Amino acid sequence: MAISGIEQDAIIERLDRIIRQTVPDVETLPKYGGTLYTLRPSEKEGQFCGIFPYKDHVQLAFSNGTALEDPNHVLSGTGKFRRHINFSDLQAIAPETLAELIVNAVQYSRSQDAESLK
Repeated sequence: MAISGIEQDAIIERLDRIIRQTVPDVETLPKYGGTLYTLRPSEKEGQFCGIFPYKDHVQLAFSNGTALEDPNHVLSGTGKFRRHINFSDLQAIAPETLAELIVNAVQYSRSQDAESLK
């Protein structure tokens, strides 16, 4: 069932606020019909998550989701790297859980930077 544009916008705004509060120095790039969040806009490797609107939900996708700890088992997906959470209800957003995943995603991205410098 499609969600309304108002509900979709509210979900996007809430997710964006959580990401920006968790990672104050984050930068964004509009891409793939959504917004990518990155530590280094000029490099694909700096992207750690993205918000993508769909007809029935808004997806929060993690670029290296398979590398993230997910103690609450909220991530979905079977791809090689990406994992995501779909939201069709504003009330389903758990800020603390998402903040933990975002911190882990940023730490993973930064650890990959350190590895590439070795």
